[in-house]
Amino acid sequence: MLEDHLLDDRTLDDQRLDDRHTAGRYRPVSSHLAIAPPVSVVIPAMNEAENLPYVFKTLPDWIHEVVLVDGNSTDGTVRVARELWPDVKVVEQRGKGKGDALISGFAACTGDIIVMIDADGSADGHEIVSYVSALVSGADFAKGSRFANGGGTDDMTPIRKLGNHVLCSVVNAKFGARYTDLCYGYNAFWRHCLDRITLDCTGFEVETLMNIRVVKAGLKVQEIPSHEYDRIHGVSNLRAVRDGLRVLRVILKEKGVPRAARRRPRGVRPALPRPLPLPLTVRTGLAGTVASQGEVS
Repeated sequence: MLEDHLLDDRTLDDQRLDDRHTAGRYRPVSSHLAIAPPVSVVIPAMNEAENLPYVFKTLPDWIHEVVLVDGNSTDGTVRVARELWPDVKVVEQRGKGKGDALISGFAACTGDIIVMIDADGSADGHEIVSYVSALVSGADFAKGSRFANGGGTDDMTPIRKLGNHVLCSVVNAKFGARYTDLCYGYNAFWRHCLDRITLDCTGFEVETLMNIRVVKAGLKVQEIPSHEYDRIHGVSNLRAVRDGLRVLRVILKEKGVPRAARRRPRGVRPALPRPLPLPLTVRTGLAGTVASQGEVS
């Protein structure tokens, strides 16, 4: 009996050590869920000091890092960002345009998962868990959609909605995708995707370019329902006709570019009203509840 008792104690000690070791490798997402991949959030910003408090307060505290790409702001954007998130990584943009800013931000990321989000307060950081859920469930690229079941927008005029619908239909027809939204900048993806979709666009149309190239590369895409809110402060630089023509030029140009991969693209999975569950095994120990990716409990 004493031997059995000692064995039980050793087993318990081993379990405690294992739990502590495992807990250190996972980041809690909720009281019963944890993930292993570090998540980087990239925020391109230019004179968004008034909006950053609304953006940062919605970011989950379990993310690995925030990368703010500053486009030569003159309103204290960088100062405000550092006050709100002391560990924020600030990247000074050398060129111009949203595409240039995102490319610079991606290069500075150290996480395995990269999330791109706007700095105008139109996106809700609480939705990041939905994007990450889709990625750890098997998707390569989690694409936000305002028109998928469960999504919505408060910030699109009828002419912009029409233009987005037309351009989205063209991309679906030309590249075999099944997108419900095209020109939306709230997306997340595994870092390895950057090696397959080489970005060479510096302007606003970079979002469309990414959406096209992930399909051409045969990457697995999952649309995530997302709600876009009105810009809180300031005025948007978007111009429906001008930007629509720029997006159309990208589409036509990409149609003439060879596929990034020989295999047939798998297109986009049907949009879901809520994120898929994480493929995790949940373990509860003295160190807390932890989980391992790749198994289903």
